[in-house]
Order: sequence, then C-alpha cells, then structure tokens
Amino acid sequence: MTSPAQPTALQTLVQDGTLTGSWTLDPARSSVLLETRHTWGLLPVHGVFRQVAGNGTVAADGQVTGTITVGAGSIDTKGKARDKDLRSAKIFDAANHPDITYTVDSMQPAGDGVRVAGRLTVRDQTRPLAFDAKISATAAEVRLDAEVPVNRADFGLTYSPLRMAAMNNTIVIRAVFTRQ
Repeated sequence: MTSPAQPTALQTLVQDGTLTGSWTLDPARSSVLLETRHTWGLLPVHGVFRQVAGNGTVAADGQVTGTITVGAGSIDTKGKARDKDLRSAKIFDAANHPDITYTVDSMQPAGDGVRVAGRLTVRDQTRPLAFDAKISATAAEVRLDAEVPVNRADFGLTYSPLRMAAMNNTIVIRAVFTRQ
C-alpha cells in the first residue's frame, strides 16, 4: 500500500496562506544573466542586465502571477563593441524596445521545485515560455532560481555576422521577492 505524498514546505506555505499577498522584486539581491557562445561556439559570453524590476501576487487559492522586466539597454558583457551591437537595432533595439518582459501566468509544484508558465516578450515579439525553477520561501521572502533556455531566433533576433553567434542562449534568473 502506498502512502499519500507529503506536501512540500512551499506547498504548505501556499496552502496555509502564509505567502498570500503582493511581492516586489529586490533588484539589489536579484540578477538576470545572459549566457551564450560566440565564435562558432568556441567562446563563452556572459552578460548581466543591470536593470531588473518585478512584482508578483499569490492569491488565496494559491494562484501565482507576476512580471519580471529587464532593461534591454542595460546589458553588460564587458565588451563595449559587443554591448553596442546588442543594444542596437541589430539585436535588442533598446531605443525602440527598452524592456524585455516575462509575465508569469502560473506556477505549479513540479519535482523538487516549480514549473513556471508564462510569456516572454522581446522586441514586441511575445512567445509562451515555461521552465523549471528552484524556489524557497519564508513569510518574508521568496527566492526563485532558474536556468531558462531560449532560442533568440524565436524572437526575430537572428543577426550574427559570419554566423559566429549561437542562436541558443540561457537566461539565468536569481530573483528575490520581498513583501510589499
């Protein structure tokens, strides 16, 4: 005879109402990174978005919604020419599309973490995007950590001189939310 699965600590905090309410991303303790490969996959490239904001809501029934926004022009890869290209109309077009936004539609327990489902918007191109994340929570703080694979061609970001830059990228999210 199999015993029923025990709820995780996170599920318990959601079910007992501890996490119900509004949450704000703490930009000083959060980061959104871009990882990719360049020079035909030979060189790793790491970048950080210096502007990040967000919020979330946990409803009484456990439904989670929220948004994380990064400033497209805040990308910093420690390469001035590369950063200029990334901010230009060739890639992010930060002058006309200043924000990259992920909107959370739902979050469900999955394995030892959660499955986040939502929509990613880059240069006015919105695509559904779901990913697995690790999450930890207390009554005062929620931490979400994820590595999200993204193909930039899905958003029309295909510029790559001599096809040197990879289309497949990873967005690394380390988000800390505190009560509003």
